[in-house]
Amino acid sequence: MKKKILIAPLNWGLGHAARCIPIINALLQHNFIPIIASDGAALSLLKKEFPELETVELPSYNISYSKNGYYLKLKLLMDTPKILRAIKQERRAINTIVKNHAIVGIISDNRFGIYHQDIPSVFITHQLKVLSGNTTWLSTALHQKIIRRFDACWVPDYSDTPNLSGTMGHRNKAHPNVTYMGPLSRFQKLTCPFEFEIMVLLSGPEPQRDILERKLLDLFKDYDAKVLFVRGVMENEQTYYTSKNLTIYNYMTTEMLEKSLNASKLIVARSGYTTIMDLAKLGKRAFFIPTPGQPEQRYLAKIMMKNNWAPSCEQKNFSLERLNTVGGYNGFETKDQETNFKELFCLFEGK
Repeated sequence: MKKKILIAPLNWGLGHAARCIPIINALLQHNFIPIIASDGAALSLLKKEFPELETVELPSYNISYSKNGYYLKLKLLMDTPKILRAIKQERRAINTIVKNHAIVGIISDNRFGIYHQDIPSVFITHQLKVLSGNTTWLSTALHQKIIRRFDACWVPDYSDTPNLSGTMGHRNKAHPNVTYMGPLSRFQKLTCPFEFEIMVLLSGPEPQRDILERKLLDLFKDYDAKVLFVRGVMENEQTYYTSKNLTIYNYMTTEMLEKSLNASKLIVARSGYTTIMDLAKLGKRAFFIPTPGQPEQRYLAKIMMKNNWAPSCEQKNFSLERLNTVGGYNGFETKDQETNFKELFCLFEGK
C-alpha cells in the first residue's frame, strides 16, 4: 500500500507553495501519495497544479505587509498573537488530519505547528538565521527552537560556496539534522528564441505586491519592446489582456510559466528566495526589487550583487534607466546538482 505524506507550505506569497511542487512530483515518482495542506493563494496554486490530489485547508496565519515597509517589524509584532493562535489551531488540527488520512510522514515548509510526535516530521527552510535587523539574535533563537521540534530540517541550497542563501542558510551552530538538499525549482532550462524583452514576475504578500504592480505598469506602459507581466494573483480562471507592448496575465501555472521565463531575455522580480532558485536553475539575467522592509530580501539582493549575478535597487528608487546596469553583471550560471529525493524520503520508511 502506498504511504501518504502530508506536505504543508506556508501561505506567504506563492514562493513556499511553488518550491513544494518539485517535492510533490518527487513523492509521486517514488510511489508515495501526497496530501496537500495549506490555505489561501498557496492552496489555490497547488490545487491548480495537482487537481487529482487530495487537499486539506489549514488555519490561516493571515500575514500581510504594511503599506510603509519601515513599519513591517511593528506590523508583524502586532500580528504575533494572531499567528500564535493559528499555530495552536494547527497543532489541534494535525492530530485529526494524521488520523483521518492515515498520514505516515509530514513535510512542513515553514508552517510552525505542522509536526507530529509519532511520525517523521520534516521542516523546510532556507533561514537557519532569521534576519530581522537588531533583533536577528532573537528571531533566530526562536526559529531554532521551532526547528528542533522536527525530526529533520531540509535546506534548499548548496552546502558549499557559492550558494544562494548566504549566512541565512549556513550557520555553524545549526539543527543537528540539517540536510542541504540543493536548490528547488519546478522548471527546466529550455532552448527557445526570446519572445519578450522583459518579463515582470510579481509575487509576495499584499499590499506590497499591488504597490509594485501599479508602479511597474505605469513605467512600462510606453516601453519600446515587448513586456510580459505575470501579476501573481491566484483567481478561479486564468485571464490575460494586451495593451500596446504589454501582455498581462493574472497568473500562470508551471508549464506556461516555464516557457515564458525561458522565452524572456530579462526578468524583473522580487528577490524572494524561490524566485532566485528558479532563475538560477534557468541561468537567467535578472533585476531584483526587494520588498520594502523585508531584511531577508534586501540581504539576498546584496548576495546577488556581490556574486556579480544580478543588480538590484530599492522599490522607491526603481526606474527603467536602472535596467541599463544589467549588462555589468554575469547573470546566473546553471549548476548541476540533482536532489537525492530517494535518500531524503528514506525518513518515511519508519520512525
